[in-house]
Amino acid sequence: MSPTWTSETPPDRWSLTAAGALRILLRGAALFVVVFGGLLILLALRLVERPLHNAHRPWTPFVTVTVCRLALRIIGLRVETTGAPMNHDGAIVANHSTWLDIFVLNAAAPLYFVAKSEVSGWAGIGWLARATGTVFVRRERREAHAQKSEFEERLLDGHRLLFFPEGTSTDGACVLPFKPTLFAAFFSDALRDKLWIQPVSVRYVATDGEKPRHYAWWGEMEFAGHLLKILATARHGTAHVVWHPALKVADFVDRKALARAAETAVRDGHALSVP
Repeated sequence: MSPTWTSETPPDRWSLTAAGALRILLRGAALFVVVFGGLLILLALRLVERPLHNAHRPWTPFVTVTVCRLALRIIGLRVETTGAPMNHDGAIVANHSTWLDIFVLNAAAPLYFVAKSEVSGWAGIGWLARATGTVFVRRERREAHAQKSEFEERLLDGHRLLFFPEGTSTDGACVLPFKPTLFAAFFSDALRDKLWIQPVSVRYVATDGEKPRHYAWWGEMEFAGHLLKILATARHGTAHVVWHPALKVADFVDRKALARAAETAVRDGHALSVP
């Protein structure tokens, strides 16, 4: 994971109006009910799922998918999709510009996110992440081997992991170079001939009157403040998502070659994802 990305241009300022405050109350209440109500359903279902299927989760990921779809409806963010999630076993890699990526991508198919370890301690967010099977990674070099082993175990259990190989979020205007470290697990003897990696490009387009970086969340921006801005927005734009053809891991000589190919696909799709 790389250090937090920052821009030379500071985040755009926004002001709260009376109408915006009302939208925060209405959307926020509905979002709370859907997200944490879904969490209760997931945890109850997991009590039955766990003893029957152990690490496998054939039921609960679909609760998460439903919650994400409902959350996007409540927020009012539209999603336009090109391509579709692959049917192969493997992982997803995507560019990263906002916490909304989690809702947008998980609304398409059951996924398990890979996130920095700090997320596990965030109030509310950490509970949701742990309950939905998120894999937490540390930036320390000494943790690399243990994390690689955990990735292998989860992938062998049939979990489709989603990585953000840039290692941080940006302002949405660019795609950073992919870090090849997280691709190492795909080349283990037990996985290399079985797995596919699907690159995904995500780009947000705000409505007229909003700044191009309206949805981006990066650097030292506070999550709570950005969430309030999104809830207060009168009319939302569109998230354009491109699901690229999957890449077979065995077709690449090493993790660096695979990372370059995935980065190229995501970068090209990011540039072409907006009409």
